[in-house]
Amino acid sequence: MASDADGARDPGDPLLLAAELRLAVGRMTRRLRQAHAVGDVSLSGVSVLARLAADGPDSPTSLAERERVRPQAMATTLAQLEQRGLIRRTPDAVDGRRSIAAVTEKGRAMLAERRSESVRRLATVLDGFSAEERETLGAAVPLLARLAERL
Repeated sequence: MASDADGARDPGDPLLLAAELRLAVGRMTRRLRQAHAVGDVSLSGVSVLARLAADGPDSPTSLAERERVRPQAMATTLAQLEQRGLIRRTPDAVDGRRSIAAVTEKGRAMLAERRSESVRRLATVLDGFSAEERETLGAAVPLLARLAERL
């Protein structure tokens, strides 16, 4: 972390903060991803499952927009999830040419297990942090969530 002559970080430098956040979040993501078995559901697949579980059934077009990916990439992700039985697609009741994707019970179970693994791993590491450090991290969570939504 860059700092000034007094050792204090310059809070007014958004480029420095952006670089530090990108590095730290990237490392966390990679390390959590590495903990999952080879052949496990991709990060994009987990993201789609989580969105469907939280927000309910949705169309591939809407999911692509909300996940900020190309429709072709979403089609591939949905095909993989459907092949594994983690989602089901049904014709749209209003427009039969469209499909609607919904998470299955198997998908919900896989999502819960994957979250549990990641949460347990994070909790184990956080247990080594002081109460004050955990409080600081907790206070940053709403800001990080807001940042993620605006990217």
